[in-house]
Amino acid sequence: MSGQAARGQWRRLVVPGLVLTLAVLLLALTAALSVTAAAAHQVSISNLGIPVEAALAFAVVGLLVARRQPANPVGWLLALTAVCILVTGAAGEYALLRYHLGHEGLPFGRAVVVTEAVSGPLPEILLPVAVLLFPDGRLPSRRWRWALRIIAVVSALYLVSTFSRALGAVLGHPVQVDGGGTLVALDHAPAAAWQSATQVLAAYSYPLVWLLVIVRQVVAWRRSGGERRQQLKWLMSGACVAGFALVGFSIVDALPGAASSAAVQSVDNLFGLLLAALPVSIGVAILRYRLYDIDRLVSRTVAYTLVTGLLVGVYAGLVLLATQVLRFSSPVAVAAATLVAVALLRPVRRRVQRVVDRRFNRARYDADAAMAAFADRLREAVDLDSIRGELASAVYLALEPDRVLVWMPGGDQ
Repeated sequence: MSGQAARGQWRRLVVPGLVLTLAVLLLALTAALSVTAAAAHQVSISNLGIPVEAALAFAVVGLLVARRQPANPVGWLLALTAVCILVTGAAGEYALLRYHLGHEGLPFGRAVVVTEAVSGPLPEILLPVAVLLFPDGRLPSRRWRWALRIIAVVSALYLVSTFSRALGAVLGHPVQVDGGGTLVALDHAPAAAWQSATQVLAAYSYPLVWLLVIVRQVVAWRRSGGERRQQLKWLMSGACVAGFALVGFSIVDALPGAASSAAVQSVDNLFGLLLAALPVSIGVAILRYRLYDIDRLVSRTVAYTLVTGLLVGVYAGLVLLATQVLRFSSPVAVAAATLVAVALLRPVRRRVQRVVDRRFNRARYDADAAMAAFADRLREAVDLDSIRGELASAVYLALEPDRVLVWMPGGDQ
């Protein structure tokens, strides 16, 4: 049997089993998270809904891509991201039960606390690697492979440091966890020199990794065409929506009284749903499902993300200015900020949409420009033949038809 045939048979036999095992594991972890959250009386939108929403999106897309394209590591990385999200959530709720709410009879408490500490950072490591390898799991050159190796080494050092610190904190010491089930000693206990150096290195490396990922995909987009370009546009649209959700989390949760506000929890739940845009766009792009005609979608996604971010920023800034600096009452400040945001909606959306169309939806921008130029020339035109020629030229530039026929009274074309 040839090597290629052997690999094909291995995939047919092993891959379905691996996918099924991951699916069962994800279902079990979801059930464990739901049960522990209910036992800890933490079944709320922010504590349960958002992790399950994000994990479900990553799990479905990851398993589907892994089943269809088992040689592509992106699918497996997305599925493992979902596993880590659910493990962290379930372990945090279990630790909360064991050490914060006094259920001392629960076994393996220290092991669960260490697991939560190690699994928490894993999604932040796996996700940028998955985006870096998008869409086919291959890197274009040896330099990018070296970059991926450096990311792997820094990530491994960080995980080893976190594991050793968590293990040292729970062995021979009373365990304390915060309201989310996270080990308190990780933030307050002294660390060895190499552990502190590793933590600092990881903290500075994380934004650099995402910058590297963005540079890699932007360069790929500029050099690509056809189907690959459409795939990258899907990735771009999903990343914009997910990025907007992350910014929204940070802004909304920083508002006064956010921790106890039901409205803020509802907004957070909406942002949790928007986070699913990134894995969904990755899945659509890799599986090549209706890739084309996305320019308008990308344009609208980017434009509304920017407009929403600007208006949310203006709203939050005005509320903080009025309540913290000018000392207005909260209802008056909220009402005034809402009116300002509504008044700015149309002009800001119109200006941002034009700028975005010029970059991401060039066909519409060129069509609008052609029609505007035709309207300007039409004001001064008096000759019917010149008007007919200008009209045919504008229609051709805007719509690109195979041929243009202009009918005028008298039967001329």
